[in-house]
Amino acid sequence: MCNHHKPTDSIPHGSALEHGEAHERDHHFRSRRSFLRNLGLFSGGAMLLGNTPVAALANNPLAWGLANANTNRALVLIRFKGGNDGLNTIIPVFDYGTYQAARPSIHIPQSELLNLNGAFAMPNYMSGLSDMWQDGQMKVVNSVGYADQNLSHFRSTDIWATGSDSEVMDTSGWLGRLLEGQFPDFITDPPEAPPAIQIGGSGTYVFDDSMGNNMSVQVEDPEALYEIAQNGELYDPLSVPECYYGEQIAYLRTVANNTFRYAEVISQAYNSAENSNDYPNNLGRQLALVARLIKGGLDTKLYMVTLDGFDTHAGQANQHANLMNNLAESVKAFYEDLAAANRSEDVLCMSFSEFGRRIEQNASNGTDHGAASCMLLFGPALNGNGILGQNPDMHDVDDAGNLKFGTDFRQIYATVLEKWLCVDHSTVDEVMGQYFERMGGLGISCAPTPVFDLPAARIRHWAAPESREETAIYYVLPHGAEVQVEVFNMFGQPVGKLFRGWQPAGQHRQAFRASAVRLAAGYYVYRITVQGQAYSGKIAFAR
Repeated sequence: MCNHHKPTDSIPHGSALEHGEAHERDHHFRSRRSFLRNLGLFSGGAMLLGNTPVAALANNPLAWGLANANTNRALVLIRFKGGNDGLNTIIPVFDYGTYQAARPSIHIPQSELLNLNGAFAMPNYMSGLSDMWQDGQMKVVNSVGYADQNLSHFRSTDIWATGSDSEVMDTSGWLGRLLEGQFPDFITDPPEAPPAIQIGGSGTYVFDDSMGNNMSVQVEDPEALYEIAQNGELYDPLSVPECYYGEQIAYLRTVANNTFRYAEVISQAYNSAENSNDYPNNLGRQLALVARLIKGGLDTKLYMVTLDGFDTHAGQANQHANLMNNLAESVKAFYEDLAAANRSEDVLCMSFSEFGRRIEQNASNGTDHGAASCMLLFGPALNGNGILGQNPDMHDVDDAGNLKFGTDFRQIYATVLEKWLCVDHSTVDEVMGQYFERMGGLGISCAPTPVFDLPAARIRHWAAPESREETAIYYVLPHGAEVQVEVFNMFGQPVGKLFRGWQPAGQHRQAFRASAVRLAAGYYVYRITVQGQAYSGKIAFAR
């Protein structure tokens, strides 16, 4: 029997629970969820049905595919996992006395600062970024956050990943929704190259679509991705015992193929290029792999790498210094490597973290969970250096004594979608769920042709269980159309044709009963084809 615990979704403003039981529960639940997502049991992912996509077994419409991506641009997210201390990343020299007084043991001495613009500096252990700053390849956005900051790692990570308001519980990621528009039939007709690759990003919804499919190749350890790139092996979901246990093994292997499906194309790109210089460990090994895949011609446009260890409640000074030194040296090596292949202008890097840290140090020479922090952007595409956003004000704080935010993080997301990935203005608002003012001063501009070629119109569809043996498939047609609704098992075999014919505009429902066709418990895939464009999703039956 399993014991279920409710996660600590929120820690009240001003609470001291960061060091207490709630803080430990929060970390425990996050670790448990990460474990489940690594198995594919949370997101499910796209399914390799047998060794052939369902599309090859059915009437295959024109696939969108990443061949529709018209430029070589890529976006690399650098996740600072644990809550980065913005005040010790970009030091407010303009109010250094207040900063020093609040942090008597962990402030960065003025003699160890590298000046940026007179008002701000960075620690000298970040000197690897000095040339990028001088060459106009680095920008900082200060005071980034959101209204009603949640101080839970778990909940705030979800907010940053989904782009939701703090009181809204969403499970689709901001980039997952973008990819969902690009690949509406992702489950049954996946593209030839992975839409996204994330390393060490488990437990986040960044690349999850509205139905919980993780649309990325996801590995917790970069060594696993190296193994895929070097050896390119697939699990065989067909070579299993002919029994219920075998069915479950087949399912788990099929889920695992969500990662290994792309082994061959990843391996081809990896072996088509080499890194031109040395990288440090940790973040460096992740970025070295990303650089090699980009240089090798992989058509993936979205990457996420992870630098862990920012939950600096104790002994922050050395720990944070090591992390930021690793960031600086890794990013420097990454862009030098890309430049050697004339690819540096095609790649934009952007950091994010679930929250900042408190202004004052604590009794353990660390800092507790805070609110607003800075975001860092890197790349020649920025067309100049600069420090943007509202200056952190250590005197005008929120009710919990934390820095107030001046720039909503979703403004930066929306700007990057429109100005870097070249997504249509109205589609950006649709992806983000509402309008956010675009961030001025980033220096990025849209390419002559879109990075993503999104369908002009999409239909909403979902499945809802109505009993242990019956699931209803719903879809909304914007206009009358020819429609076909089918169900497949995990091996790509059709197990039910629910409807074929013309239907008027509006919401429609098709019922599917597992007992009617004597199906075993497990996962299945439905596919709705509307005038040649297919949409797919997952359904499950229990006995």
